[in-house]
Amino acid sequence: MTPLQPLALFDARGSRKYLCARELPRFLDAASRADPATASLCFLLAYTGCRLSEALALAPAQLDVPMRCVVFRTLKRRRTVFRAVPVPNELMLALCHLAKERAPDAPLWGWCRQTAWRRVKRVMAQAGIEGAQATPKGLRHGFGVANAQSQVPMATTQKWLGHAKLETTAIYQQAVGSEERALARRLWRSWQAKR
Repeated sequence: MTPLQPLALFDARGSRKYLCARELPRFLDAASRADPATASLCFLLAYTGCRLSEALALAPAQLDVPMRCVVFRTLKRRRTVFRAVPVPNELMLALCHLAKERAPDAPLWGWCRQTAWRRVKRVMAQAGIEGAQATPKGLRHGFGVANAQSQVPMATTQKWLGHAKLETTAIYQQAVGSEERALARRLWRSWQAKR
């Protein structure tokens, strides 16, 4: 990936590839009505921004319960890199419940990638979310954008997402959010004042 690709958050037709602040609560609400295994996967993707393959590789031994963190093995690196990402208490409890049925090094979900992808897509459809953003990758991008809009330091977002380069993380600064709209409104008001 080259530094600061402005089109990375949009597909070839200009459609947004990330869940926005209005869509994420709908997704989480729909996920809460799914079966426990699907719900916990959906919540993990939304709250950590992990890749679907990283979530599916997660084993009970990677749940750091005292620290309330999930330790992911970053899969897009040549060398083995682990990163700890904090999760809400409720999600940790749900993951621990799944872990009870598994060996310490066995994946929490015994699904293939396609099955997990279909389950996330089903929750997206139940939430009324359609388009390029209605994917597990849309949750990852949405997490990055939400971090930028909440002014989480880029270095922290980089760590949580497992990016090798800060330039990759900086892409999320380019999303249109509430702060950018506030700046635009100030500009528009200045135009109206001059009429």
